Amino acid sequence: MPITPFHFGPGLLLHAAAPKRVSFIAFMAANCITDCETVYNILAGHFPYHTFLHTFLGAVVSAALTTAMFLFVRALSRKTPLPNWFAWQQLTIAPVVVGALLGSYSHVVLDGIMHADMRPLAPWSDANPFLRFVSIGNLHWLCVIAAALGGVLWWVSSRRKASRM
Repeated sequence: MPITPFHFGPGLLLHAAAPKRVSFIAFMAANCITDCETVYNILAGHFPYHTFLHTFLGAVVSAALTTAMFLFVRALSRKTPLPNWFAWQQLTIAPVVVGALLGSYSHVVLDGIMHADMRPLAPWSDANPFLRFVSIGNLHWLCVIAAALGGVLWWVSSRRKASRM
């Protein structure tokens, strides 16, 4: 799933379930950072397409890059006015780290289900225990359902907050 919104469905559900603990922005950013590797490999004609960042070890690096990018841009926003869409400037580091880790690790699992060139356990093993755990069609539907549930949960939560004000 290179740079696809399907990855974001589980993130929306996780954020809606724990909005103060999981940054959806960091979840999405970590997924995009992870897939930069795939886009590069495809454009450069390198195979396999899913390499280091698509491993559990690489997921830590992707999450760290996401967190570092957040800290850099937040520091930059103190000196240069930047749009504060979705109140990202008020995020604390903990939900960013959690969102980045969940985004990176879920990316490895979701792509592991779908792509035969994945080696999520590298460098310790070339095995892919997730491959075809569910069909690709069902995987996409599960991501869409997660997005729908997350959207409904987020909407209900925002309505409750609005009614308390």
